[in-house]
Amino acid sequence: MIAARNYYTIYLIIVTIITLFVYSKYSKKNGNITYPLNKRKKDGTLILALLMVLFIGLRPASSIFVDMMNYINFYHTLYESNIFVFDRNAENIIFDNYFAWVGSMNLGTTFFFVSIAAIYFICTYIACKRMFPQDTLAAYLVFLAAFSTFSYGTNGIKAGAAGAIFLMALSYRKNLKICIPLILLSYGCHHSMIMPIVAFILTLIYKNSKVYFAGWCFCLLIAIAHITFFQELFAGILSDSGDSGANYLSDVNDEWGGRTGFRIDFVIYSAMPILVGYWAVYKKKLQLSKLYTCLLNMYMTLNGTWMLCMYANFTNRIAYLSWFLYPIVLIYPFLNENWGISRYKSFSLVL
Repeated sequence: MIAARNYYTIYLIIVTIITLFVYSKYSKKNGNITYPLNKRKKDGTLILALLMVLFIGLRPASSIFVDMMNYINFYHTLYESNIFVFDRNAENIIFDNYFAWVGSMNLGTTFFFVSIAAIYFICTYIACKRMFPQDTLAAYLVFLAAFSTFSYGTNGIKAGAAGAIFLMALSYRKNLKICIPLILLSYGCHHSMIMPIVAFILTLIYKNSKVYFAGWCFCLLIAIAHITFFQELFAGILSDSGDSGANYLSDVNDEWGGRTGFRIDFVIYSAMPILVGYWAVYKKKLQLSKLYTCLLNMYMTLNGTWMLCMYANFTNRIAYLSWFLYPIVLIYPFLNENWGISRYKSFSLVL
């Protein structure tokens, strides 16, 4: 069995090797590609997704994966061999009851982690397949290489699964009979999905990207000025409603181990899809699709909200509510917006 301490290194090696393969296809001397990777019937993306399910799902139990040990302890102390009773008052009604059911059936923690990994990687695969039918492997690779993917596949698995389901829901946006149940399912996995849901509804109602750009810049200035008014406001609202998310905004946790304060590294990382969007809108002056406009505006809304709460503990978990959209928003204009074959050269630079 692979040692837990080597897992992330091996993951990076796998992603790097595939990146070199995809780069060799997308980057030619003249910057063009003669055919999309998915013009062939089989591109291996589904196989890659299944391998990731097994690689991540079968990881060894270790505190290196942080919350993994909490799930194992909860499984053995609260759920194992107990009679399953559906808890309507569970904080995350789908995820928590599923976890309890797995324990009551004595299916084991390995089954639980593999099943959650399957939700995470397969739902994202379906989203990439539907949004990028001609470039699924390239899109899925960017998802795997994203800053938060490994962490939310091994540590924050509840939020990771919820985000993956939400992405799949967005890919079915034209079919409300599928989209709406998936959105509700994502919320049932993690109640924090209420923020992406609200952002999604907002972007359907108001579509002016210029206002969203301005709003994101305003939030950045608030963060730079170290104004915590909005963080305290949100904490108060959540606390009054009994939402445990208030703890992320108000609790002092010296054992967390993460950095607090103004996170310039997070800001630079977060700004990349927005800079690409600005370039697509104002420099290339592309006629953007409705889906990309919606995704870009959603991302700016959610990422701006994170910046208003940047000085909280567990700031990375708040940031993830925008970061789960990151890979799709970053590459969408390169692969799906029409400015000619040169877009593949531009995409190779992203790789």
